[in-house]
Amino acid sequence: MGGTLLAAAPAVAGGAQPLALLDYARFRPHVDRFNAQDPERPLNLIPNSAAWEWITRNVPAFECPDPEIEEIYWFRWWSYRKALVRTPEGAISATEFYARAPVSSAVGHHVMEGRWLRDRSWVDQILRYWLSPGPGGTPPKDLFRYSGWTIWAAYERWLVTGDTAALRDMFDDFQTYYRGWERERMNPDGSFWQFDVRDAMEESISGSRTDRNLRPPLNSYMYGNAVAMARIARLLGRGEVARGYDAKAATLKRVVQDRLWDTRANFFKVRFVHPGKPDDDTLCDAREQIGFIPWYFDLPDRGRGYEAAWAQLRDPRGFNAPFGITTAERRHPRFRYFVAGTCEWNGPVWPFATSQTLTALGNILCGRTQSQVSARDYFDGVRTYAKATYRDGKPYIGEYLDEATGKYLHKDLERGRYYNHSTFCDLVINGLVGLRPQPGNRLVVQPLIPAGEWDWFALDGVAYHGRILTVLWDRTGKRYGKGRGLVVMVDDKPVARAAKLKRLTVPLA
Repeated sequence: MGGTLLAAAPAVAGGAQPLALLDYARFRPHVDRFNAQDPERPLNLIPNSAAWEWITRNVPAFECPDPEIEEIYWFRWWSYRKALVRTPEGAISATEFYARAPVSSAVGHHVMEGRWLRDRSWVDQILRYWLSPGPGGTPPKDLFRYSGWTIWAAYERWLVTGDTAALRDMFDDFQTYYRGWERERMNPDGSFWQFDVRDAMEESISGSRTDRNLRPPLNSYMYGNAVAMARIARLLGRGEVARGYDAKAATLKRVVQDRLWDTRANFFKVRFVHPGKPDDDTLCDAREQIGFIPWYFDLPDRGRGYEAAWAQLRDPRGFNAPFGITTAERRHPRFRYFVAGTCEWNGPVWPFATSQTLTALGNILCGRTQSQVSARDYFDGVRTYAKATYRDGKPYIGEYLDEATGKYLHKDLERGRYYNHSTFCDLVINGLVGLRPQPGNRLVVQPLIPAGEWDWFALDGVAYHGRILTVLWDRTGKRYGKGRGLVVMVDDKPVARAAKLKRLTVPLA
């Protein structure tokens, strides 16, 4: 099966080679080691024996001086491949749990991570599986089971690929998806209610499996989906449709800022809503990591003090723990309260939420003027995330872990050993290396690496708008022989450089 799927390499513009600087052979030992450590049952679409071929055909090459970040970068692509499956109906999609049917909670993560694959067909098929009518004439029954930001992720992918035809082909499906959420969860005022378990964040301090609360995740996701729909509609020349989604986005922005912002705590929170009991319409007393999600979609207005929330990211009494960003503030009396079960979002570190928060942090650092956080916070966050992606000394991505010890809190079951419930490679490419996709023929590169931390790094073989990109940093100029400093190459030709790690805007001819 693997040989058939890998028969044709993706085309790149102008016949350019995938790598202009690095050599894939340098990284083969990573994959050989992952294969050797894995007690594989060949239940996935591409077995371990074909993993290296799939990686060299699809994955941008990355190297850096931090051995854990580099190893986990390659491990996460190896495990992403492991999550690709063919469904009983013959479709191709990505799973969350290994050897189980696809689940809708992490589709946004699957698309955001997979947008960097050179072969676009993998993410095309994931999106079609979830949004296009299947054999029975309807999408999978799980589609509205969990909150999602699928349209936003598809637009963010377009920023990388420039494939407008794919957006046009799926535009009606995007609209059906958005209307489905309006039918399933929308309140009369245009806001959205949700149970914590259906945000995929069960057993939280603020949560309930039965109360229809206003929560930052789904309201922010639907804001992002509405913004993406408006942008896609304009791209396709559908101005009236775009204006309709502009209005929906404006409504959700007001809801999040006016109803979910706690002015005393300086944080976005869950609002408890009990029908028939207006006096119970109150905000939760706990800050939870979901309060950072609005910045994932650049929702909060500038200049109104919302960025004060990010002071909690650095505070050990807030969300700063030795092994990651906690899902609730550590000072709260119900932090890590006992639950007789699994999947506690009341404090432990979840990669799902870590990748959301770091994506939001990258957006702030690359798009806003503020004094609460810096590139140091992003860099340390990714480094801690990499450090936590181990179990018994081997690369491992599971469900959730103890914030103080780094121990995974779920049994080492096969289903969760390759838990495809988060991003990591996107955080390296989009954040550490700083490749910030833009509409039109341009590119922004803004590495989030503190000065003096690394002497070199390279990202090579990135498919972007039909071209192949290379981004490298070489403090002395001796490692890569392309001169000192930060260099951006397009199809093997240097097009921009800087003596320091700084923001570069690169026009593409």
